[in-house]
Amino acid sequence: MSIRKLLNKIFTKNEDKQAQTISSFEKKLDKFQKIINYRFKNIELLKTALTHDSYHRGNDFLAQDEPKSNSQMNYSLYERMEFLGDSVLGLVVCEHLFKLFPHKTEGFLSKMKSDIVSEKFLAMKAQNFYLQDYIILSDVEIKNGGRERKSIIADTVEAIICAIYIDSGLANARVFIKSFILTGFQKTLLNEDLINYKSMLQEYCQAKYQKTPFYHLVSSSGPDHHKVFKMIVYLNDQKCGAGEGPNKKDAQQKAAQNACKELGIK
Repeated sequence: MSIRKLLNKIFTKNEDKQAQTISSFEKKLDKFQKIINYRFKNIELLKTALTHDSYHRGNDFLAQDEPKSNSQMNYSLYERMEFLGDSVLGLVVCEHLFKLFPHKTEGFLSKMKSDIVSEKFLAMKAQNFYLQDYIILSDVEIKNGGRERKSIIADTVEAIICAIYIDSGLANARVFIKSFILTGFQKTLLNEDLINYKSMLQEYCQAKYQKTPFYHLVSSSGPDHHKVFKMIVYLNDQKCGAGEGPNKKDAQQKAAQNACKELGIK
């Protein structure tokens, strides 16, 4: 077989493989739209919302033939969609809470809103529409556990909200938020994983001792993609709790949770 025929055969196989990959992706997009009960007029908006920025730095088959500047433009647009989606989400949540709790204080409403738009809450609610299965990540990010990373899932929720808002306006974005984020939110907020024990412990310490707790990092171990941090929290120079987590923030939260249990705070 000549070199020309061999190269032609190789490229034909690669094109067929790429076509199959794109076809599979289009089917996933169709399935996802059925799950969220919304059909995009501009499907490119959904593609961008589901494509994490790590993918543009890696194996982006959707833009591999485009100039580098276009790939960079998509990367920037993803972050911009997070930004706008966060604002749309905040507006709808505030509007909903304002109507639902007509006699509650601004402090109560602010705390409730903060809990609803938090990374943990959004990631938890995203499980109801299987979002983690549809996010497009680089191979490296997938190997590093990106599909389970709360920050990535929460960012993608915001990007999807933005995509719906741009595609057809606030009314449909509001329907999505109420259907998938706000449904049963009061019950969900009682989940142990969403309680801010660190804030709870700090308020207790300030009220009772006029002091704030002190957190000390004891150790960090494991590979970069699977670190385990251990924290100890002290009150009045006395150890009152310890905890571990995949990052310092989660380790502090776990230490504060154990301290609250030890001190009888709830």
